[in-house]
Amino acid sequence: MASINKNNDAQSEAQPVKDIAESVKTVLGTASVKSALADMKAQDTDSSLVTDQHGELLGSVSKDEMNRKVGGLGHDPETEAVDTQLKTNVTDCFEDQTVGEAKQIMLDAKVPEVAVVTREKVLIGTTNLEAIAQDKERKEIDAAGEPGAS
Repeated sequence: MASINKNNDAQSEAQPVKDIAESVKTVLGTASVKSALADMKAQDTDSSLVTDQHGELLGSVSKDEMNRKVGGLGHDPETEAVDTQLKTNVTDCFEDQTVGEAKQIMLDAKVPEVAVVTREKVLIGTTNLEAIAQDKERKEIDAAGEPGAS
């Protein structure tokens, strides 16, 4: 059984990260801060990834920072564009990198989640350490149920 688990670990770690990426709602960089805040409230989230009209990842925004920087500085949230509030240091990985590489990127950056993008920086989705662990566990359960797997 130990060799089966090692095999499954290697298979899980070697599969492309796009296989476990989950789609994610984003905010357009050209959207107003007010509409972005409304979208984030509807999605019950405190932050969002930001893309351009072609789906290219631009960065991320947080509800608290937009409220503080836009409202607190007297800017008009109806006319202020989201892309003026971007954090561009989003941790990401390429869709064709392995799950193991994505996991290492998260560990190195000390973040629980990464954006998954194409080589052209078009956002595919996100993945996180929990999703990687669940995928590995699911594969172990599947392998244990196969004939001759014990």
